[in-house]
Amino acid sequence: MKKKKQLEKLEWLRRFSETCGVSGFEGRMKALLQERLAAYGDVSYDKLGSVIFTKKAEEADAPKIMLASHMDEIGFMVKYITKEGFLRFTCLGGWWEQVMLSQRVIVHGSKGDIVGVIGSKPPHILPPEERTKVVQKKDMYIDIGANSADEVRELGVFEGCPVTPDVKVAAMGDGKTLVGKAWDNRIGCAVMADVMDNVLADGSPNTVYGVGTVQEEVGLRGAQTSANLLNPDIAFVLDTCVAGGTPGVADDVAPAVIGKGVAITIFDASMIPNTALRDFALATAKEIGVPTQISISEGGGTDGGRIHLSGCGVLTLTFSIPTRYIHSHQSVIHIDDYLGAVKLITAMVEKLDKAKYQELLAK
Repeated sequence: MKKKKQLEKLEWLRRFSETCGVSGFEGRMKALLQERLAAYGDVSYDKLGSVIFTKKAEEADAPKIMLASHMDEIGFMVKYITKEGFLRFTCLGGWWEQVMLSQRVIVHGSKGDIVGVIGSKPPHILPPEERTKVVQKKDMYIDIGANSADEVRELGVFEGCPVTPDVKVAAMGDGKTLVGKAWDNRIGCAVMADVMDNVLADGSPNTVYGVGTVQEEVGLRGAQTSANLLNPDIAFVLDTCVAGGTPGVADDVAPAVIGKGVAITIFDASMIPNTALRDFALATAKEIGVPTQISISEGGGTDGGRIHLSGCGVLTLTFSIPTRYIHSHQSVIHIDDYLGAVKLITAMVEKLDKAKYQELLAK
């Protein structure tokens, strides 16, 4: 039975990663989360598109805990069709030019999905001055095998079509390391779904909201609208962080590595976490034997940046799964970090009753 459950988890991880859903076009991922959490009858939405699964407390004044995981992945949008049938695009989320050329993508047109590739010049025709020059995003294009603008439109492709990376999940050497697209932040969605399963099975003294937010990669937008709607007391943001431990990445820039535990953020560009909640997380992890690491991001933020400022303030903490090569077509995670995150967050949700919340609030 244990092996069967592990296989089921792996299959859900595969589906989460491979599902297409760039910022502003999260519908497929939203549908998948609703399938995954079908046991929850109480499902609602904010007006931007975030999906909310609710487990209500018996007592009206019980703490309200928000588990926020963004559904969107980085990708592209068609902005112009050339007369020759190539697609110019704009980026949805932060891309670095050197990870983009010659990568396969899927263009989601009105008549279905079409495979494309971000075009590149072969080295045979590159003059010496271009060989070390980075190609700018504005000069890139997508080739979908069409011969004219009219043919592109006949295929159902138009300005405004979303485009996602075309990548399948694969297990790597040790069997626990997975490579795939969109772990930022589909692994956070998987953590949220598993914790909500545990809450439904084991109970909680609190009202717990499992929230799949939208448009995080373009400005933390769904975090703001969903937090405004729910007015939570406590928020756990479930996301990824840049993993270190690879050549050229300094330990003081990315101290967390894959396979060594869930990372607890002590600082990012959008938020200083609630220190009492941080200390409670570290104490709980030690008590239940879950390894943790520290994450710091001086150049990026998470949904917590908007959530902790909503209303009169929300006690907020970010948990991250260390991930190699985020914001590229291929990223790498370790299953043990994901399982540890589920165990730790479930324990914290169970412990956070009214008395504990008031204690944290007073610190």
